[in-house]
Amino acid sequence: MEEQQQQNVLAAAFPAPPPFWQSFTPENISAISSLRAAQSQSTSSSKTEPDPATELPIRLLDLPAELRWLQPPEPPAEGIYRCFGDLYNMNDPLPSLEEQGIQQLYTPPMTPTSNNGSGKHTDRALILKRIAKSLLLNFLELVGIMSVNPEQYQEKIQDLRTLFINFHHLLNEYRPHQARESLIQMMQNQLDRSRAETQGIMEMKEKVEGILEGLSQAKLKEEELREGEEKRVEEGRDIWEALEKEYPPP
Repeated sequence: MEEQQQQNVLAAAFPAPPPFWQSFTPENISAISSLRAAQSQSTSSSKTEPDPATELPIRLLDLPAELRWLQPPEPPAEGIYRCFGDLYNMNDPLPSLEEQGIQQLYTPPMTPTSNNGSGKHTDRALILKRIAKSLLLNFLELVGIMSVNPEQYQEKIQDLRTLFINFHHLLNEYRPHQARESLIQMMQNQLDRSRAETQGIMEMKEKVEGILEGLSQAKLKEEELREGEEKRVEEGRDIWEALEKEYPPP
């Protein structure tokens, strides 16, 4: 009963946090960090410290019960996983058109054509353009059939269905490439944003240094003016003292 309740919680569209979050206390984190440091010192044969950005945490055996949840499990290589209530296969290859019972209307890319063996028609973009033109042509033919003899629409609908399935199957072959390019673009955007922030910080640093330098120069000028004023006052006082000595008051 408890296991079924746990599966229902994991299968919810918006599941609650798992109960093991309570194990991530400062005391437990400090304890497992100490154990990993001790394990690293006992097993490491080189003096170079591992890079935390690339090195995985050291896996510890025979951990206490309160620390077991702080060690992530091994990444699965196969099987299924659940995400937002749906089950997904770790290795879910795209089925071919033959496996789906659909007629394949184009020569698979990276395969020489059966006509001349030159491989000139293996470009996916060219195949997609040809299928798109065939879709437009078949749609016009369907409109003509519907205007003349609507009862014969089934064959043309089947042709359109086959063309659409071939078109989408060829697009789905781009999904891994699209995922890689999207990830590359996302990382490039993060890098550009970090560089822009760094550049902004450097420019602001230069502005602040310029302001401080200007204030320092203004302070020096103020001190020079004050010293000059004091010097003139001192000179005036000496003149008055000399005049009083030369011409004492009656």
